[in-house]
Amino acid sequence: MSLDINFFKKFGSDFRQNVNLSNYSWFNLGGNAEFFFKAKDKRKLIEFLSFAKKEKIKVTILGAGSNTLIRDNGVKGAVLKLGKNFSYTKLIDKDIIEVGAATLDKQVANFAKENNIGNLEFLSCIPGSIGGAVIMNSGCYENDISKTLLSLKAIDKSKLAEIEIKHDDINFLYRGTNLPEDLIIISARLKGHISPKEKIEENQTNLIERKKKAQPNQIKTCGSTFKNISQDQKAWTLIKEAECENFKVGDAVISQKHLNFFVNNGNAKSADIENLIKKVKKRVYEKTGINLELEIKIIGE
Repeated sequence: MSLDINFFKKFGSDFRQNVNLSNYSWFNLGGNAEFFFKAKDKRKLIEFLSFAKKEKIKVTILGAGSNTLIRDNGVKGAVLKLGKNFSYTKLIDKDIIEVGAATLDKQVANFAKENNIGNLEFLSCIPGSIGGAVIMNSGCYENDISKTLLSLKAIDKSKLAEIEIKHDDINFLYRGTNLPEDLIIISARLKGHISPKEKIEENQTNLIERKKKAQPNQIKTCGSTFKNISQDQKAWTLIKEAECENFKVGDAVISQKHLNFFVNNGNAKSADIENLIKKVKKRVYEKTGINLELEIKIIGE
């Protein structure tokens, strides 16, 4: 797709062509974005969306890349990331925090701890940023975003306007919400409860240790591949029951520490990960009659 030169002049170095996306996914995989835009602030974000709408450019939002598999042929249209001005933490009340959508979950947990706000420690164990955490209703260890979110602010892509949505107007699901795909979350307000810092720190440390024992770390993975069926029926147990633990495709393998974590063992292609997902899903269905649902997102061509 060729664009008017004014498009490039308008957005300068924030707007680029043919950007390799492998650095933006925790799998370290993926082809190029046809166009790539990093939004400096709300005004530039709305301006860009307005131009993209006029030029009929498809816009794909990319968060921290902690749960996204980007296909080998890259992404057509523009990949949009929120810049550093969307990463912030602000105390609104003694137990309420406002956070930018690009703020990493663990930064929110640490900020809450420093301000004696409990019940947000679980965010220490969730990779990614708050925008994605809200969309996914991310959670772990009996807690999730639905229990802490008061409201969010977002840009409506179709109306090119900022809107606010309250907690009670969102239908929270297990690892999902009914929020429209047209929304780009820019901030969220989270509520915890006042608690001694030492108690928060102890709880946070226990959760992190629990995670380290159960899940692989410092490897090329995007976390849980499939959603659990229920509290009692975990995806990893179904994978084990179907005897998939030694499945591999190319250099895509399954972590032996946690069978729901699929790994780029060094030289995998995105297609290898995707084919491994399909292979496991098919075997689990054949053996158990259960159709596993993806927790990670797959984007691109």
